[in-house]
Amino acid sequence: MALEKNRAVTQNDVAREAGVTRSMVSYVISGSNARSVAPETRERILQAIEKLGYRPNKAAQELQQGKEAFAKKQIGVVLCDANVFLRPYYAEIVSGIHTAAHENKFDVHFIHFFDELRDPVLFNRIIHPEEIGSLILVATKHAIRNDSDLKLIEAIKEKIPQIVCVEWKCDGLTSVTFDLQETARKAASYLFSKGYEDVAYIGEEDERVAGVRLAFIENGIAGPGDGQVVPAFTMEGGFYGAKTLEEKRGFPRAIVCGSDEVAIGVLCYLNEKKIKIPEEVAVISIDNIESAAFTTPPLTTMNVQKRAMGVRAVEMIVGGTALQGDKSLCISLPTSIVERSSC
Repeated sequence: MALEKNRAVTQNDVAREAGVTRSMVSYVISGSNARSVAPETRERILQAIEKLGYRPNKAAQELQQGKEAFAKKQIGVVLCDANVFLRPYYAEIVSGIHTAAHENKFDVHFIHFFDELRDPVLFNRIIHPEEIGSLILVATKHAIRNDSDLKLIEAIKEKIPQIVCVEWKCDGLTSVTFDLQETARKAASYLFSKGYEDVAYIGEEDERVAGVRLAFIENGIAGPGDGQVVPAFTMEGGFYGAKTLEEKRGFPRAIVCGSDEVAIGVLCYLNEKKIKIPEEVAVISIDNIESAAFTTPPLTTMNVQKRAMGVRAVEMIVGGTALQGDKSLCISLPTSIVERSSC
């Protein structure tokens, strides 16, 4: 079928090319489940779309469905900051969001950083029910610094009915996360079960520290004392955290790291100092990012269901269960140990 040059391809054109009705084309494009489409028919329509270069007309879709109905399948994603793109842990979460959105015929409408939302012009343009029907906030706790940021969260809640917080909890909002305290407790307890008693912690100073302290108490061991808790957030932080431990109190017999990234820095420092792992210093961590299996030695770590957190966030939006207020849900995904050679 020859089309006039520069004329926009329509659904009618696709229907004629595929030998089907326009409504059938519409069902395939929208991903509607209102009517089943035979696999061979769907394939014929998709081939016609590819051949003709059909591109959905957003304005026409909005006119036909109504702006808010059209926006219902548009998901906005807000990350804590730009550093998230450098961290494999969060890359897996975002990958889960994209995969689940695609499988459910939803679109990730935008990805922005929390700081950008402080611009009222941008905020009013994108945080609007005619733009998105739902919002996923990833690790936003790291971006909230003052009361103005809390007010911004409240403004978001007023605008968007379905919001899911991933890897953090916010009062009145649905969340998907894992238990930081319990995961750190399990990690430290694993070291104690292996006979290590002189245990230090290097990592983020949050619920993970409480989990390590609880493991000390449960195992009847005093500590952690001065110099046994060192803050760190990155690989570089882990490297210098291990250096700090050595200078302040000497190497402990074992170290719990708050994340695999921190642990990689710790392993790097120990290897540089020719400290045998785990014979002289054992190391356990939290996250199980892909590179944890390829460190020297391979890192024992607590597996966090990173991709699953992103998937579950989308599934709740699709299912209409990402509610607010008293109806909000908090899903905590279980963690499990991945035993390798570092302890």
